Amino acid sequence: MTPENLMHLLSNDQASHILLEQLTNACQGSLVIDRGCRIVWISEAYRKLLALPETFDATGLPVEQLLPTSQMPRVVQTGKPMFVDLMEINNHWCVVNRLPLRNESGDVVGALGLIFHNDLDELQPLFDKFARLRRRFEQENLLRTSRYQLDDIIGLSPQITQMKRQAQRAAQLDATLLLLGETGTGKELLAQGIHQASPRSNAPFVGINMAALPEPLAEAELFGTAAGAYTGADRKSRIGKIQLADGGTLFLDEIAEMPLAMQAKLLRVLQEREVEALGSNRLISVDVRIIAATSKNLAELVEHGLFRADLYYRLHVLPIHLPPLRARQGDIALLAEHLLQTIQRQTHLPELKLSATALDWLNGYHWPGNVRELRNRLERACVMAEGEQISPMDLGSEDPISTLNKLSPASAQPDRAPVSETETVSSSDLKTLRQRHECQLLEEALHQHQGNRTAAAKSLGISRATFYNRIRHCKAD
Repeated sequence: MTPENLMHLLSNDQASHILLEQLTNACQGSLVIDRGCRIVWISEAYRKLLALPETFDATGLPVEQLLPTSQMPRVVQTGKPMFVDLMEINNHWCVVNRLPLRNESGDVVGALGLIFHNDLDELQPLFDKFARLRRRFEQENLLRTSRYQLDDIIGLSPQITQMKRQAQRAAQLDATLLLLGETGTGKELLAQGIHQASPRSNAPFVGINMAALPEPLAEAELFGTAAGAYTGADRKSRIGKIQLADGGTLFLDEIAEMPLAMQAKLLRVLQEREVEALGSNRLISVDVRIIAATSKNLAELVEHGLFRADLYYRLHVLPIHLPPLRARQGDIALLAEHLLQTIQRQTHLPELKLSATALDWLNGYHWPGNVRELRNRLERACVMAEGEQISPMDLGSEDPISTLNKLSPASAQPDRAPVSETETVSSSDLKTLRQRHECQLLEEALHQHQGNRTAAAKSLGISRATFYNRIRHCKAD
């Protein structure tokens, strides 16, 4: 359908014409494109927002030529509306809605874009209310039971099936657990599932990531503080996470990052079931089950004096290994479909499917970031995809770091059994070559951006934290 035919349809269909006029008057800018994603009509308010000259005729231009970040083409291609999205137009953030236009036969003939707010200050009260509700939710969330059950762990591979059987048995005991696995394998999800399957399921589940806590605050966060324990402290005492978890489960993620001084205090909790707040000489009894997790080899840290041997043996009562994603070849498609549906439900984006080539790429990728990386790449694809199917390029297959972690046919088999506490990071025949290649890429990116690590990480498509970790390993090697 040509732009002239579409406008003729809108002008002559009285109901459509009245609705278009009402929507245009109610909003702060409107735009219509045809099936070919060419501009058919643009309101005067929209023209002013774009600062278009009065003599400039935008009719017939591809919408992406006028609005490079427009999602209107996706609405035309998928036939699905997009509600309450944020878009930057000429240095202004706007709240926009996009609707497909259909003819009498139900075929998509174009799309309508509407701007309802071009000044986000007007929405500040709404944002403030949302922030308050979110803070309240997070505070209440700390003391509630876990959200996830063991059945929420997606996978049918032998590795994941065995892990779930071990977790189910461990849940019935009250012994300390140690979850071992690479970053992103789902250690917290497993910990919550174990808690939910245990006799403590109706009591609190409290999680804390030791790697995310500054060392000066870690002890107060975990053990609590007595009134006036240090300069600037509140006059009232503060309850620590261990006490908050009383009767339930305390999940200590990245336990290897716990300072040595705190390790001795944690050992007392495990041995005596007592906790001493910072600045106090009073012991408080607690009934708490501890589930610890790490992506590091604790035995090696013990050998180097970086982790207490007595605490290690207290934690290493019931170890459970979480397999890396690359060792779960049969599960990748299941996980991808499940995560894709979850992402689309949470973001209200149009429904997308993974193409056959995308699934092939997912199965052939090495997944150094495991399930967390899979979700991140799917979120990226939901934004980048322009059609109804996700392609490998939408997943970032052309990124340098993606090319580096592409599996060869020989290494695309599940990893062999781990030789240490954590699963092996890569196949032995590729490890040296991959590390050398990765270090070269990191150094080149760092040089290209004049030592700016944030910019270098962004150019490689990885987070700054990942960049720091990998460059540190390169220097250590």
